[in-house]
Amino acid sequence: MAEAVFHAPKRKRRVYESYESPLPIPLGQDLGAQKEFRTFRAEMIDNHVIVRSPADMEQLYGKGYFGKGTLSRSRPNFSVSDPKLAAKWKDVETNMPIVTSERYQRRLAWAADLLRRQGQDESTIRRVLEEYTRPLKHPNGESDAEGQLGAGLVAGTGAPPRMDGASGTTEEMGEPSLGSGPNPLAAASFGEFTGEDSTPAPQAPSCAPDGLSPQCGLQPVASSPLASVLCTREKEPGPEFMLVEEASSRSEEEDPPEELVQRKKLICRRNPYRIFEYLQLSLEEAFFLVYALGCLSVYYKEEPLTIVKLWQAFTAIQPTFRTTYGAYHYFRSKGWVPKAGLKYGTDLLLYRKGPPFYHASYSVIVELVNECFTGPLRRPFTWRSLATLSRVSGNVSKELMLCYLIKPSTMTDEDMESPECLRRIKVQEVIVSRWVSSRERSNQDEL
Repeated sequence: MAEAVFHAPKRKRRVYESYESPLPIPLGQDLGAQKEFRTFRAEMIDNHVIVRSPADMEQLYGKGYFGKGTLSRSRPNFSVSDPKLAAKWKDVETNMPIVTSERYQRRLAWAADLLRRQGQDESTIRRVLEEYTRPLKHPNGESDAEGQLGAGLVAGTGAPPRMDGASGTTEEMGEPSLGSGPNPLAAASFGEFTGEDSTPAPQAPSCAPDGLSPQCGLQPVASSPLASVLCTREKEPGPEFMLVEEASSRSEEEDPPEELVQRKKLICRRNPYRIFEYLQLSLEEAFFLVYALGCLSVYYKEEPLTIVKLWQAFTAIQPTFRTTYGAYHYFRSKGWVPKAGLKYGTDLLLYRKGPPFYHASYSVIVELVNECFTGPLRRPFTWRSLATLSRVSGNVSKELMLCYLIKPSTMTDEDMESPECLRRIKVQEVIVSRWVSSRERSNQDEL
């Protein structure tokens, strides 16, 4: 058998983040760093392992690249903010997302549809949304002249626009409804709350949006159906407040029509329909964090699961879990970052340091065999299917690796019911390369 030649990993051209020390303890620090060791929390939801806490999501992905954002390609950094608007209002120092009026109307339509499915009538839906999405005035809105967040900042002026009445609003939203029912913020009904009301506008809380929840700042109306929906998810991440870019309400006598179209302002409103992003861990990643690192607790119906119960539950969910986890544990212990290789027809992809820095070096097929390399194979290959998979791996600049988990002949099925069986299993890797006759002939001619 020829010895495999190690090829250096292919580094990505553009790297947008710095490398952090992996879990559980940062390298190069003293024993005092052990005090910073923390246990993360995950939940079993519909046979999936989900991490909800934003702080846990950042730590797990940043230190080891565990999991994947449910709304992002990899790192959980989904934002409802419009990038173009964020660049336009870059002088506004705020952590709240900035969205267009059309996108905000779309979220209102989603909230209205949610209330309709709960059996609410149209008048109740309109009243609830009008009260809940009432414009908010930032505490420093009237005194800020440096482009800070205010009740409404006019683009290009850096100063808050004039307020109509004491409610702190500057316009009435006249956007067409995106839902099937009447516009929940029609001008006629919305004016009852913003046009003639003499009560002062509610103040938006000054805390960061990462910690915003119905417990932080304004509370929705106690009798509101939407309030009951949000209060049940008060611990969920996601912005509760957002800035909506809306057209100015200056009259034509004050501003020419061409200037009226260009004048925009930001209105602070509640987010009527929050979308949450979570970190989804694969079964192998979740068990490695629990069993190997001991820094994760997986809960099912508010009860933590033991290591043995997790091993049995994951095996029931994924019959090949024992085999794939054995390979995952082995490569993780060698310093690689394994990820699912489904898109290339394999079990695992091996990255050096992490996906943001290098392309995957190996596509891995995992098999569990006995000491004689016999037994029922998970993926019995024919020469044609093996050549096809080898060609696919070569076309994407990866090497095909066959990883064999060799179990002792004395190991029974009862022994496999516990993760302690991993201690008795050996690993053998085989690199599969395609022989190209023309390349071989040219090499011989050079000799």
